[in-house]
Amino acid sequence: MKRSPAEAAGRSPEAALGWRLGIGALLLVAAAWMFGAIAEDVVTGDRLTVLDAGLADWLHRHATPALTRAMLVWTDLHSTIAIGAYTAVVALALAIERRWRALVLVAVAAGGGLALNVLMKLAFHRARPVFDQPLLTLATYSFPSGHVAGSTIFYGLGVLWVFARTRRPLWRALAIVAALLLIATVAFSRMYLGVHYLSDVGAAFAEGVAWLMICDVALVAFWRDAPRRS
Repeated sequence: MKRSPAEAAGRSPEAALGWRLGIGALLLVAAAWMFGAIAEDVVTGDRLTVLDAGLADWLHRHATPALTRAMLVWTDLHSTIAIGAYTAVVALALAIERRWRALVLVAVAAGGGLALNVLMKLAFHRARPVFDQPLLTLATYSFPSGHVAGSTIFYGLGVLWVFARTRRPLWRALAIVAALLLIATVAFSRMYLGVHYLSDVGAAFAEGVAWLMICDVALVAFWRDAPRRS
């Protein structure tokens, strides 16, 4: 009888599922703790907010026209509207291939994550950085960054896609590194343009990871129990 990839690698499907749920739960706890710690410092005006102001001022003073143009393009490519458009294309491709479970994960993770970010902004209503000569001006709230949260969820879904298709450590490591680099550049663009603090982008990353893990763990557990319920 032909063995499944998990069995061929020396791990039963049940064990592989257990590892996925366990790692997802650990990432969820770590990301939620990180978000809570940052949010507490922001609300209480702790030391992190001093670092926020100093870094924002330093970046603004060292801005150059060429780098500003590049950062404006990069940040526009990762706006919440852009992330929503990319997600819609992926969802359409999954629908054409009739991969309904993947489609549900993408829709819930991306759509729900962007909606959650809006609620977080309204809950914390933190003002954006203010400069005499701003590079970019926005009227919405600052904490947490929607660009970074959306990018974290979108590229995080890409990492999950790679993990689902290969067990090779090299490819998995490359996927994680590539996603982190892309997210980091989005975060830098938001800080460089003066529309977010360091704590805004850090909390958004934690928020994105936590929400993605909630969606993945919950849906995997739901589908695992579906045959028993039916």
